[in-house]
Amino acid sequence: MGRKRRSLPSIENVEILNVAAEGKAIAKIDNQIIFITGVVPGDIVDIQVIKKRKSFMEAIPVKFHKYSDIRIDAPCEHFGVCGGCKWQNLPYEEQLKYKHQQVIDNLERIAKVDLPKIDYILPSEKTTFYRNKLEYTFSNKRWLTKDEIDTKDELDRNNALGFHVPKVWDKVVDINKCFLQSDPSNAIRLEFKKYADDHNLSYFDLRKQEGFLRNLIIRTSTTKEVMVIPVFFYNDEDEINSILNHIAEKFPEITSLMYIVNSKGNDSITDQKVIPFKGNNFLFEQMEDLKFKIGPKSFYQTNSEQAYRLYSITREFANLTGDEVVYDLYTGIGTIANFVAKKAKKVIGIEYVPEAIEDAKVNSEINNITNTDFFAGDMKDLLNSSFVETHCKPDVIITDPRIS
Repeated sequence: MGRKRRSLPSIENVEILNVAAEGKAIAKIDNQIIFITGVVPGDIVDIQVIKKRKSFMEAIPVKFHKYSDIRIDAPCEHFGVCGGCKWQNLPYEEQLKYKHQQVIDNLERIAKVDLPKIDYILPSEKTTFYRNKLEYTFSNKRWLTKDEIDTKDELDRNNALGFHVPKVWDKVVDINKCFLQSDPSNAIRLEFKKYADDHNLSYFDLRKQEGFLRNLIIRTSTTKEVMVIPVFFYNDEDEINSILNHIAEKFPEITSLMYIVNSKGNDSITDQKVIPFKGNNFLFEQMEDLKFKIGPKSFYQTNSEQAYRLYSITREFANLTGDEVVYDLYTGIGTIANFVAKKAKKVIGIEYVPEAIEDAKVNSEINNITNTDFFAGDMKDLLNSSFVETHCKPDVIITDPRIS
């Protein structure tokens, strides 16, 4: 006989107090923390506990008694179902306020760091259509919303092109309009889906690992260039040529059209061959008088305009006079290294990914920068006393680790 499942409590008239990570908010009952999805500070709700641990509980709202004065309507029709943009129901100014406090709490309360006064977050001028890269998933298991299920109508569950549902790895939300990336991103995605449905192309089945259409990557830049990379599960040259010729004809503004055939068990493309189809195999991004060449696998900060502000502040904080040796750790394609180079004596960039280092060298060459050196390798192995002795002790270290 299996273990009897413990029933979890419902709690009435719970006031939401604060914001937590991953789109959850915080309430407190008898000094116990409760993480609740779908609510904002100031809401008063009845909740159903769905997980109970010694130090915390997780819950979902089942009834709203009062909506917060700071709550707003989310602009996106997919809000609350799609895995992204978890705070569209909070004004951007409020989001910044709570994120600012989270940084302080993480450093002071969790890391026990004694902090000076922390400056407020520098806001992005754009709160929609600011990303330069999106990755979509084709799936033959479309996620049905609660409203759809409640209609009890016969529903078409097949075929979605969009984003994964949070914590449900094999279901995908079919996206109509995404507010993250500017035109022509939405139109390109919708045309891929229309063509696939009209021609009965098979969408990927994540559980069975079968189906033709797997992923779609779209990159845009401030220079108005557009890179499109569909990923297929197997190689069918006739079908690939047909769909890509259709997309190229429909969207002449695409400057780089490539594709990948990925038959392995995960979606990562870092070890996959990228096959050119039409146009360039790169696009350019611009910062001040510098151009950065970005390939299909290159890491680049996803908010181009905010990245420029970030790098400008980094350069300002470094207070370079032209006599310094700068180490740029986790340099990627060398954006920061090249951005600060004209103010430094020498810049050393180190990065784990060899292809990124080759891009970094190219970015120095196309900008006529001669005082940079780039090295590929694992930081813990490469950055040792012998390396420092050979390439000079750094006066300034810039570190920008991230997951691409």
